[in-house]
Amino acid sequence: MRRTAILVLALVLMLSAGVSAQQKVTAYTTLFEPTARLVFEEFEKETGIKVEWVRLSGGEAVARMDAERRNPQASIWVGGVGLDHMTAKDKGLTEQYFSPNLVNIPAQFKDPDGYWVGMYVGALGFISNNERLAELGIEPPTSWYDLLKPELKGEIQVANPGTSGTAYNFVATLVQLWGEDEAFEYLKEFHKNVQQYTRSGNAPNQAVGLGEVAVGIGYAHDQVTVVQQGYPVTITFAKEGTGYEVASMSLIKGGKEMEAAKILYDWMLTERAAELLASTNVVPIIDVPLVEGAVPISQVNVIDQDDVWAASQKDRLVEKWNEEVFRGR
Repeated sequence: MRRTAILVLALVLMLSAGVSAQQKVTAYTTLFEPTARLVFEEFEKETGIKVEWVRLSGGEAVARMDAERRNPQASIWVGGVGLDHMTAKDKGLTEQYFSPNLVNIPAQFKDPDGYWVGMYVGALGFISNNERLAELGIEPPTSWYDLLKPELKGEIQVANPGTSGTAYNFVATLVQLWGEDEAFEYLKEFHKNVQQYTRSGNAPNQAVGLGEVAVGIGYAHDQVTVVQQGYPVTITFAKEGTGYEVASMSLIKGGKEMEAAKILYDWMLTERAAELLASTNVVPIIDVPLVEGAVPISQVNVIDQDDVWAASQKDRLVEKWNEEVFRGR
C-alpha cells in the first residue's frame, strides 16, 4: 500500500511539473484579432506551446519594442506592414533568424539579412458605403483625386500614419507616385474631407460598413471581411496606382522565450498556417487556395513600391505629416 501511494504521489508530481513547464511564447501581433486567435490556437493545438499575445497596431508595436529594448516583454512580432518591420530592424529592435522554412518564400518577400519575412500581401483600396454614397449623389472612388470631392467633406476615415503602418503606406504611396511636394499638397486638401484619423488601420473599414462615414482607406483583405459580414459596401482601387503591404514577422531582440518563438516563426511559414491565413481573406505568399472575393495584387494596378526607401523615410515623413497636415486641422 505504501509503495502504491509513493508511486501515485510521484506520478502527480511529474504531471504537475509537466503543466508548470509547458512552453509558452509571448507575441505582439498586428494581425486582425480573429485571425490572430485562429492561427495561435491552431499552433498551440499542434505544438503544445501556448501563445500569450497582445494586439497592437504597427506603429504601437515598434514604439513598445523600443521602450522595452532593455527588458523585452515579448519574443516575436507577428503581422504588420513590412515597412514597420524594416523600421524595427533599422532601430536594432529585432534579430536575425534564418528559418529552414524560408525556402517557401520568394526572395522579394524576405529580408536578405534575415531580420523579417513576409507572410501575405494585400493592396491598399477604397471601401465605400453604397447607401451613404447614394445619399451624397456620387459613385465609389476610382482615383485618389475622387477623395477630394466636396461632397465627401467629413465623410472619410483613414488611420494616423504615426500609429498605423497601413496609413503610413498610404502616405508613402503618394510620395512615390507623385513626389513629395505634390503628395503633401494633396494630403492637405484630402485632410479637409477627413472625419477622423483612427489608431488602427482596420478601423475605417468597419466604420464604413456601419455607415458612420462614406469612404475609408485600408487593405483589401480587411475590406473583403466587411463585404462578407453583409454590409452594403463596394471595394475599389485608385487607377493611378496604389501601394500594398507585405505583412511580415520578426523575432524581437533579447526575447526571453526565443526557442518557442523560433518554433512559432517556423510554423507560420508552413502550408498549414498559410491555409488558415487564406481562410481570413488574405493572400498568402505560400501558394494555397484563396477564398472567394480575395484580391491578389496581380489584379490591381500597384506602384513600383520601394519599401526600403519608405522605411528609411518614415520618421521624417510622419513628422512632416504631423506638422503640415494634422496640426493644421
